[in-house]
Amino acid sequence: MGTQFDQIGDTHRSFIDAQHMFFVGSAAETGRVNISPKGMDSLRVLGPNRIVWRNLTGSGNETAGHLKRVNRMTLMWCGFEQRPLILRAYGSAQTLHPRDDGFDALNALFPPSVSARQIYDVSVDMVQASCGYAVPFFDYVEDRDVLANWADTKGPEGISTYWRDRNQRTIDGLPTGVIDDA
Repeated sequence: MGTQFDQIGDTHRSFIDAQHMFFVGSAAETGRVNISPKGMDSLRVLGPNRIVWRNLTGSGNETAGHLKRVNRMTLMWCGFEQRPLILRAYGSAQTLHPRDDGFDALNALFPPSVSARQIYDVSVDMVQASCGYAVPFFDYVEDRDVLANWADTKGPEGISTYWRDRNQRTIDGLPTGVIDDA
């Protein structure tokens, strides 16, 4: 078992800031558990118990649907490049859509993107650090530009259409709230 902390310490924050990728885990009461890799400069530690991360438009929208049912989230980072560490932050999150108060202020913390779909404002109640000795080494090369190029080509109207056609329900049929209260 790893070591638990009641907040994000300076060492944890330095480790998080050095990572190029993190994983998000969520689940409703029933159905599939979702684990998603995230990157593209989409996460900020705003305090010892607060993290915000921006979710860009993608093929699924599981986290939003899960949080509407069960408000819990796990974020995880792996030390792929140097330090053998697995760090997890457990908590709950508020989902903010572009139509919501507070979205614009938090979205301004990140590089501009036409595909910003949600921002998750995470209240961290526990951090766990474990060894990561079995995590292999991987070298970071660069971020992919495929998603950004795809979104720029679609433009704001195309992204809205994509949300309406492809992002309103989870794979288990739960509403995500991406379009009003759908």
